[in-house]
Amino acid sequence: MSFKGLRRRVDLSPAAVAAGLAGRARANPADVVQRIALPLAWGVLIIPFSIMRPDTFPTVLNFSGIFGMQAVLVVLTLAILIPLTAGDYDLSAASALTLSSMTLALLNVNYHWPIGAAIVAAVVVGTGVGIVNGAIIVMFGIDPFIVTLGTGTFFAGITYWISASETISGISQSLVGPVYDSRFLSIPLGFYYGVALCAILFYVFEFTPSGRRLLFVGRGRSVSRLSGISVSRVRLAAFVACGTLAGCAGVLYAGTLGAADPSSGANFLLPAYAAAFLGATSILPGRFNPWGAIIAVYFLQTGITGLQQMGVENFVQQLFYGGALVLAVVLSQVAQRRESRGAGD
Repeated sequence: MSFKGLRRRVDLSPAAVAAGLAGRARANPADVVQRIALPLAWGVLIIPFSIMRPDTFPTVLNFSGIFGMQAVLVVLTLAILIPLTAGDYDLSAASALTLSSMTLALLNVNYHWPIGAAIVAAVVVGTGVGIVNGAIIVMFGIDPFIVTLGTGTFFAGITYWISASETISGISQSLVGPVYDSRFLSIPLGFYYGVALCAILFYVFEFTPSGRRLLFVGRGRSVSRLSGISVSRVRLAAFVACGTLAGCAGVLYAGTLGAADPSSGANFLLPAYAAAFLGATSILPGRFNPWGAIIAVYFLQTGITGLQQMGVENFVQQLFYGGALVLAVVLSQVAQRRESRGAGD
């Protein structure tokens, strides 16, 4: 087969994308059950906790806290979905979040920058982390796992350095209000920002050539190169986008707390990966997808909140997220193989 012939086989036009989605819509009943399994499991999980703790669990206050406090985790999870879709890991995303939130706090509180300028600077810092990661990985061909593990530690050290290892509080209410204090249907606005970002990312993944290139690169880099896709450019863009969204998550984190802590941001990395892999088992099984990820975030947090209200010790969070990550990786691999077999039929 000629190179031109192979290149013509990969059609990224809107019409071709729509045709592919229409073909996926004709799913058999087993596929439908798998797609909705996680939302159903989330609904079922709520029932026993509501019965055992009727005064505290099934309340507006409880779910307002669950939805509002997890907005940061939602945005960080959506950030790491981008390189994951391209077949790469970014272990520095939580460090980018922490560095961005600390940058915002320092500029706004210590140097009295306007909150708008501080927000822009924080997002630029996150983008810079993504550029550094992508450039090193693409230019030198180094394993992204190793690179981002190293850069994540490096940027965490910078955060401790510029903050003198201290929490900085007193961030402007102009940020805290629109992120956490202001509410719609008793839920902080930060939740809606996460849902809006999820919808945007879903559109990009499913209906744009850029999103399809990410998927093709993640599924097969050699074939992607032969098909005329610039694999290096796609991978670099994925890391830059991840860093930018991690910076946005840092802004949300600062707005949620009204402060910046140099250490607590690292606690988001494991939950983000657990949610990303668990989300890949539902909605679009076998693929990292935004709606599956956001449902997984709230499924996991609902379980942790319920167990904590039952009196289980705080270490249950580590057990829950660690166990969920291992199980989710196994299930997502099974789903991916199933999808690959189906595509080959």
